[in-house]
Amino acid sequence: MSSEHRLRLGVALEGAGWHPAAWREPSSRPDELFTPEYWVELVRTAEAGLLDFVTIEDSLALQSSAFFEGDSRTDEVRGRLDALLIAARVAPLTSHIGLIPTVTTSHTEPFHVSTGIATLDYTSEGRAGWQAKVSGRVDEAQHFGRRTHPGGSYDDPEVQEFVGELFADATDAVEAVRRLWDSWEDDAEIRDVVTDRFLDAAKVHRVDFEGREFSIRGPSITPRPPQGQPVVAALAHAALPYRFAAGSADLVFVTPLDDRDAARIITEVTALDRTGEPLRVFADLVVALDAPDGETGLDRLARLDSLGRPLVSDTLVVGGSAADLADHLELLAALGYAGARLRPAVTTDDLPRIANDLTPELRRRGVFHDAYEAGTLRGLLGLPERVPNRFATV
Repeated sequence: MSSEHRLRLGVALEGAGWHPAAWREPSSRPDELFTPEYWVELVRTAEAGLLDFVTIEDSLALQSSAFFEGDSRTDEVRGRLDALLIAARVAPLTSHIGLIPTVTTSHTEPFHVSTGIATLDYTSEGRAGWQAKVSGRVDEAQHFGRRTHPGGSYDDPEVQEFVGELFADATDAVEAVRRLWDSWEDDAEIRDVVTDRFLDAAKVHRVDFEGREFSIRGPSITPRPPQGQPVVAALAHAALPYRFAAGSADLVFVTPLDDRDAARIITEVTALDRTGEPLRVFADLVVALDAPDGETGLDRLARLDSLGRPLVSDTLVVGGSAADLADHLELLAALGYAGARLRPAVTTDDLPRIANDLTPELRRRGVFHDAYEAGTLRGLLGLPERVPNRFATV
């Protein structure tokens, strides 16, 4: 099987799982959610299943049942560890799988993001990515006091204008981060004791970036990352974030609600103007796989729904066997998707079933790899392993 045509597969890690009642399952370990061992075990499980990458969710406010504001619920998981720091802890304890933490672009300095992701690329030896995310909630803005959120629902013109500004700033942030990653040429470090030269100053560059909300002189304090340009990802639900992903990201996670919606979205996203490598489009799916004891994934979801707030998903929920899920993934591939990012309904149940049941099924069908074929995340995603430096002279 050619690596160019195989299905790529990732998993999105969110605490105890994507179902609000996931933490109540007997297999879940809610007392370990804030321990490094919990996260290391999850990523190692994904790596044992040969998944291409994991993403780690994060935000600047507590989880909420509402989209644009916080809530007062105490019957669901609240609180999280910093995604970038989790990835840094996991990096030296894994060998192949890509690590894509979520780091918000709103209220966050691009200079800090650039050095953090570059350092992760070093500690993982070329397996780092960044899921760039805007922070559109009122309580997130209130934590920092730099912006005044207009409040109200997304239908309000003022809120829509505010979100548009956040995406414009996100575009600036990604561009600034990419320039900072390039601010050191690959051979800027000489390390020559005889001539007393550690650095070639002519190969370390100012970026002089002027954005709407910030300006950055540069250069970075961190040498160019091993991948040159770590992978940038984005989650997108509609036209505005689609355009952001097409202009700024290497891959985009989209949220089809059914097969017809999946066809519509892939057509819309791939038609957007873009320069360079084609945008890799991944479909997000919430997954509840059948249990060995005979309980079906759909029955499990219904049982979990009865324990508290029912699962309300922004994307398709797939409950069934590994073969059922494999059928759906092959359909997505036929539509032109590069792969899928799976959201386990209950992390401790569904992640092992993805690794132990789904990926062997995909290999039997000849659409998934038998071993990791690249040492970098860019390579695993079929992207050029090394990106030319924009400041380097030929």
